Amino acid sequence: MSENVIHLHKPTGSPSPDTTPTVLTVVPDPAPSRPVPLWVRSGWAVKTAVTHETTRATVRAAARHASYTFNGGRIVARRTWDGRTGSRYERMIRTAEAAGNLEAAEEWEERLQRFRAARHHRRMDLLHSPVEAARGVAVSAGMSVGVLVALGVALALHTGNVGDVVTPLAATIEFIALLIRIVQIVWGPALTIGPFLALLALWSVGRKQHAAPQWALPANARSSEGEQITPSIVVKALRDLGIPALRKAITEMGDAGASMLGPITLAGCGVEVDVTLPSGVSTNEVQGKRRKLAENLTRHKHEVFITIPQAARTVRLWIADSGALDEPIGPSPLVTDDTMTADYTKGRAPWGQDLRGDAAALSLYQRHLLITGLSNQGKTVALRSLALWLSLDRSVQFLMGDLKGVGDWAMFDGLATTLIQGPTDEHVIQVTEMVESAVDEMNRRIQAPPGTVFPPLIVLVDEAQVAFMCPAKDDDKRPYGGSKSNSRYFMAVRKIHNQGRAVNVLMWQGTQDPTNENLPKLVREGAHTRASLALGTESQARMALGDKAVDGGAAPNLLRPGLDRGTLVVASDGITIPAGQSSITVRTHYIDDDAATAITNRAKALRDGVTTLHAIDHSEERDPLADIAAVIGDAPRVRTKDVLARLATRNAGAYGGWSFIDLKRVLDDADASPYKSDGVMVVARDRVARALANRDTNGSASSD
Repeated sequence: MSENVIHLHKPTGSPSPDTTPTVLTVVPDPAPSRPVPLWVRSGWAVKTAVTHETTRATVRAAARHASYTFNGGRIVARRTWDGRTGSRYERMIRTAEAAGNLEAAEEWEERLQRFRAARHHRRMDLLHSPVEAARGVAVSAGMSVGVLVALGVALALHTGNVGDVVTPLAATIEFIALLIRIVQIVWGPALTIGPFLALLALWSVGRKQHAAPQWALPANARSSEGEQITPSIVVKALRDLGIPALRKAITEMGDAGASMLGPITLAGCGVEVDVTLPSGVSTNEVQGKRRKLAENLTRHKHEVFITIPQAARTVRLWIADSGALDEPIGPSPLVTDDTMTADYTKGRAPWGQDLRGDAAALSLYQRHLLITGLSNQGKTVALRSLALWLSLDRSVQFLMGDLKGVGDWAMFDGLATTLIQGPTDEHVIQVTEMVESAVDEMNRRIQAPPGTVFPPLIVLVDEAQVAFMCPAKDDDKRPYGGSKSNSRYFMAVRKIHNQGRAVNVLMWQGTQDPTNENLPKLVREGAHTRASLALGTESQARMALGDKAVDGGAAPNLLRPGLDRGTLVVASDGITIPAGQSSITVRTHYIDDDAATAITNRAKALRDGVTTLHAIDHSEERDPLADIAAVIGDAPRVRTKDVLARLATRNAGAYGGWSFIDLKRVLDDADASPYKSDGVMVVARDRVARALANRDTNGSASSD
């Protein structure tokens, strides 16, 4: 018999792969999910249906149209009550008293008394009206019957039938019976349809007034895209400005401040309203809250402008449509109208549009001009557009200095008498001498006999701050830049500002980023027309436009650099400014280089030909015959007085004192004498060219 050995201890060694037992893991089936209760699924379905956009739109539409009808009824009832009673006048009296305006309160009280007297008169008339009405009906009926009988008698006499006497009367009775039958037929449906028509009328009133909650209004009328400006919205915005006296006055007014507002009128791409402030609130307090006021009106800061009209304690608000100021304006008429001409004396340059959307045109007649702003805001384009328009007047002469020198004024080559382009000190010296030559021309004109009419001479310097900041000095140690009494550019500009206007010598300057160093006070205050694009600070705005304009609401420092490029604030009597304001904001037309070249080509075609100097000639010895040929240019003939004017502009030192006798002497010596053509003395280009050719051939030289 075999023995089985049983080990009573557990083996401690690791089992070999052959002896490792196989372990089977049994995974039970997942428990079945519990069914979602019916009330939960119903809630999900209800939530989906309620929050669906179609449901929301339907609810908004239903609430909107119901509100239109209900609130329309309230509006009509309020209007009817105001029309039948003196509540409107009493409300205005309480408002005027709360605002401290006793004169207005007395005026409204007088109107209330007149209204009550007229109402009493009408009520007294009602006591006698039944008798008068009955008498009138009896008289009218009798006269009507008499007329019909007379007509019947005439008809009977004509036909010979006595029965025709009552024919008109019978026809009238039948017509009245027909009208009664029509009324009987229509009366029933009218009673049924009438209430619906009345509700439709109330709905129409409410819809026009947007008398519905904001959430129920259409998307384009909600405050998220720019709230429609209504009296209640303006008053609420003023009330929430954080001015205690203003808030208290509005709260105490019987009409909740509505009488503070004038009519809200459409003004271009926005609306305009005058606000008469209550006693104890100053206009500058409201001006200082411009950002908060704009945000209260659901607008950006740049979309609200606050100006001070002539009326006391009044501010004028111009509120743009949301996003309207970011839309470009149309092209300039100079570009679209090839037939446009200019008139320096009586015309106005088409510069752009004001905020109301009206054309903004500027008179340039005998007005010095200054345009300033930060860099790259459109200063050169704004200044150039004025010069482009004026170039279409063939009598205007230009002396131009571009101290930027990147070709912005290159299209005036062949149109301007002098055109200097470049930013270096040498260019500043040339520009300074150009301005000094204009001073010499001005002095020559001043010494002319009284009554002499001179062609306009525009001395234009772009980037003038380069000239004021130039450190160069001449041989006598006089600085070209600066603002001292020996500064050459500064003194030349001042002389033109002082006396040039009287003889049509005008100074136009464009500068950037003004300071007291690069735009001296005496120079900026010498300009009659001052305009500014976007600036950085209020102090710069005062430099650019003056204290009066800024105190009156002008704020170029609030324009957005880059975004408001080409928008400038103008202070000038040469542009139409709303009554009571000291400045106007203009969005200028943009004219690119190609369009500007096309305009100057039209201007050149109007002239006899101009030879443009690109540097000031320092030579002491002149060749008069050659200079005469140069100023004649390509024209076949030029009037002698125009030749004298061009010679003086070319070199005032050599030719500023010339008369017709001096010109004739030089031409007679060269066998190129002037002659009469169409009744005026002229100089022929061919004669002068022949004289030059003969002189060169003979090897002789003429000098004077």
